Amino acid sequence: MSSLSLQGLRPRAANARARSKRRYWWSDLPDDELLTVPLSELGLEIEGSPLEERLRVLCDDLERAGLRFRPYVWLSTDWFCPDGCTGFAIPFFLASKRLMALERKLLFDVEGGTSDECLRLLRHETGHALDNAYRLRRRREFREHFGPVSQRYKASYRANPVSRQFVISLDGWYAQSHPLEDFAETFAVRIGEPRTWRKRYADWAALRKLVYMDELLTEVGESTPALRSTARPESLSRESQTLGEYYVQRRKDYLDEDERADQRLSAVFEARPRRSRRESAAGFLRANRRDLVEAVSNVSRVERYVVDQALREMVRGCRRLSLAADRDDPSTMVRAGALLGVMSHELVTNRSPEFRR
Repeated sequence: MSSLSLQGLRPRAANARARSKRRYWWSDLPDDELLTVPLSELGLEIEGSPLEERLRVLCDDLERAGLRFRPYVWLSTDWFCPDGCTGFAIPFFLASKRLMALERKLLFDVEGGTSDECLRLLRHETGHALDNAYRLRRRREFREHFGPVSQRYKASYRANPVSRQFVISLDGWYAQSHPLEDFAETFAVRIGEPRTWRKRYADWAALRKLVYMDELLTEVGESTPALRSTARPESLSRESQTLGEYYVQRRKDYLDEDERADQRLSAVFEARPRRSRRESAAGFLRANRRDLVEAVSNVSRVERYVVDQALREMVRGCRRLSLAADRDDPSTMVRAGALLGVMSHELVTNRSPEFRR
């Protein structure tokens, strides 16, 4: 099924391992032929896909939080929860390891490709679905904590990386983009960090929102939702565009080059020839992430989560430019740390970097 109700998600079956290796008629096609396949003809199913186990973890989170509510999900071309829907869409490529590999090859990244990132996104979208199901945004206390929901959504937003008014879950300080996103992010942190959120946010102004969220979930816990929907807008089965057409648009939307950032990365790392055995710069940064973030944070006194955000941007840029790193050259680590320090400082001193939604 390309859609699934989490209310009826069964315990992991004995044959789940076999089903998780599901193969489709297009599985062995070369990339150029695969790109000619219409999205509607992919025939993707959530059950037996990499998504299934992550949705089980989400159900465990909801049960642990004492919530009766379970959203439904369907495959589409992006993450979204429409107003009035008690379910949400998940990008189709997350239902297939082959398609995730194609996504990474063409766009250099897979949003939700790791278990941790996928769960953060699932929890976030569930927050939107919960808001719709119980009509929470209509409450005065909701608006007092998160702001007016009538605020217009914009194509981009500016964030303050050092603000402690908002929780941090998704990249780009996404809670700062809109009151409804602030709510969804706060919900995601509350159910995703049940034992640590009070300690982690103890001296943050955002703790007030988390305490309110905790009280709100206790209140609605076992109650019946005021709204139950079945709509699945922009379902994959109705998408006539081919994979190739889809990626042409995606690359146009998301791969605008930042020339200044590219120049700085190219000064630290080198171009990586095709089929080269040299380590990718993105892989080098990921492998040394802990050491780099700790060192830069200690020297610059910039919060670690800000430094980590800067490092993520460096990784994305290195993937886009196909850069390589010389692990045997000690200066590589030094130069990478220096650039990370500069980019982290810029995030803090700018105080309002702009992010795309």
